[in-house]
Amino acid sequence: MMRVVLDANVLVSAILSPRGTPAQILNAWRAEQFNLVISQAILAELDRVFRYPKIAKRHRWSEEQLQASLDGLAHVAIRTPGTLTLVVITEDPPDDRYLECAVEGHAEVLVTGDRLLLSLGEYQNIKILTPRAFLETL
Repeated sequence: MMRVVLDANVLVSAILSPRGTPAQILNAWRAEQFNLVISQAILAELDRVFRYPKIAKRHRWSEEQLQASLDGLAHVAIRTPGTLTLVVITEDPPDDRYLECAVEGHAEVLVTGDRLLLSLGEYQNIKILTPRAFLETL
């Protein structure tokens, strides 16, 4: 089964907009159409983003619900060791966490809306696709 890394913004968008393209991708993962690969760095970013007041106001999760969601994601997804360090996106070094996760997790695809990552097109044989383009491949 295909291994895929989803950018944190794709996951957040999936939760906040249940009928959008990112939500369709999340539903495809839940339907076991691909394996989700995740790292501790991505989980930490998700935790941080879901706590932004503007985001928290939209999802309205309690602390317990937020933690349960993150724990569930960490438990079901394929976790990478998080030991690889890459320097690829010099304009925005935190974006490298997605490439690191994809390489360590032997992912075939990285799904993102980030223009810097998308500008690579591919990295070490890992396709970098928009959510729409990825959905079309499923």
